[in-house]
Amino acid sequence: MSALPISRRTIARSVRVLGIASASAALVLGAGGNAFACDIKDFSAEAKCDGDNGVITVTDVDPTGVPATVTVYLQNNGADLKKVGEQVVEGSRDGVTITFEEKWKPDAEYRVHVKAAGYVDEDIEPNLTTPSTACKKEGTPAPSDSPTPTPTPSDDASTPAEESPVPSPSEAESSAPADTTSNAPSPAGESNLAETGADSNTPLIAGIAVALVAIGGGAVFFGLRKRSSR
Repeated sequence: MSALPISRRTIARSVRVLGIASASAALVLGAGGNAFACDIKDFSAEAKCDGDNGVITVTDVDPTGVPATVTVYLQNNGADLKKVGEQVVEGSRDGVTITFEEKWKPDAEYRVHVKAAGYVDEDIEPNLTTPSTACKKEGTPAPSDSPTPTPTPSDDASTPAEESPVPSPSEAESSAPADTTSNAPSPAGESNLAETGADSNTPLIAGIAVALVAIGGGAVFFGLRKRSSR
């Protein structure tokens, strides 16, 4: 049995069908690739604190890793007041975050622009607004690493002055000086009286004896005078 000859028309039709199928596949793959390519929706911005310092972070979750340039601007009444900074980021499925150091003030507004050639060239909407509370309060002193030394009281202040003890009444009486009259030398007359055992009545007795002697003498005198007159 001989093989049937293939006509040119059949070959041309087959080639046409293959071409259409290849074009369709290319369109599908291209559309799928663009669907997963870099997009503004892959980017997000946030203002937060790193200790006492303010920062602005931008995260890129583009799984294709297309390099993108991120630029941050401080806004004032809808216009760019200053350019905070510019960085290039290559995203990933898990996300890649870049940080801009900025001492932002509460309720400030920032515009974040993303540009990836051939993919995206626009701002993250809406604009970024910072929190209403600052990272560090104005006028608050920074904590010191070294502890404040505790003042040490001086020796004069810590040691009270020694006070002389006040003697109690009993001690005053017991400490009164002893009577030293017995040890002091007495006058001659008093010492003789003390040695003979005479007491304070001796002068009186001596006076009476003298008076009696005088009276006796007078009586004798008057007796003798009377006898001689006879």
